This record gives sequence, structure tokens and C-alpha cells, in this order.
Amino acid sequence: MANMQRGPKEAARVKLACLRMLAKLQLDPARRELISGFVDSYLELTMEEEEQLGEELQELHPQEKESVMEIVTSWMKKGLEQGRQEGLTHERTLVLRLLRKRLGDLDPAVKEQIETLSVDRLDQLGEALLDFNARDDLDIWLQSQR
Repeated sequence: MANMQRGPKEAARVKLACLRMLAKLQLDPARRELISGFVDSYLELTMEEEEQLGEELQELHPQEKESVMEIVTSWMKKGLEQGRQEGLTHERTLVLRLLRKRLGDLDPAVKEQIETLSVDRLDQLGEALLDFNARDDLDIWLQSQR
């Protein structure tokens, strides 16, 4: 796909054609997700091409449009979830680094507790650590979260 000979205005049409074929195959969800992920990776579109794809998608028969939209929606959900997970990982890493800088090396058990914090609790810890002066402050904060 990456080496296909296509004109600059054809990317959206090629992607839509792939999606239509994939929708017609009626594969099980795992296989459909695998193939659709491949299509999405190798046929990345610019914003202009995404708009073109959306316009051409609107011209499809309603039933076919619905099948193709299911595939596109699954990409969007997967992308959002992946982005959320990456953001959470970065936030945890940052909080751990700040704690280590302020309090010194942390015990593995303490690190593990921090790794299991929810997003909201991690945000709260990020703010609270600015007031920590000793490791006891962290221990007290973690105890209060149980």
C-alpha cells in the first residue's frame, strides 16, 4: 500500500475503497480490526483528504455507509484510548521523577502504590507533592488515599 502509485488527490478514494471492501467481507471483529489498523497506518490522510473522505462517505448507500462508519469509529476509539494511556504513563513518570527529586529514591512498594493510583488521585498527588518536605509527607498522603 505504501508503494502504490496514486495521485495526490486519490488517497481518500483509495482508503474509502479499502474500507468498503473490508466492510463487505464481514470478518470477525479481531480480523477486521487487524486489517483496518493496517489500512489506517499505511493510508494516513491529511486534514484535507480526511474531509474528502468524509464527503465521499456521505455519498454511500446508508447501509454501506453504516458498515464503513463502524470501522472508522473503532479507529477513533482505539486512538483515543491509546492517547489516554500514553498520557497517563507520562503523567505517572513525571510524578515519580518529581517525588524522587524532592524526597530521594522511593521504595518499590511506594512506587507500586503510585502506579495503581487513578488519574484523579495522580493529579492530586502531583499538586500535593509541592508541599512535601519529607518522605513521611508522602506516606501520610498515601495512607489518606486508602
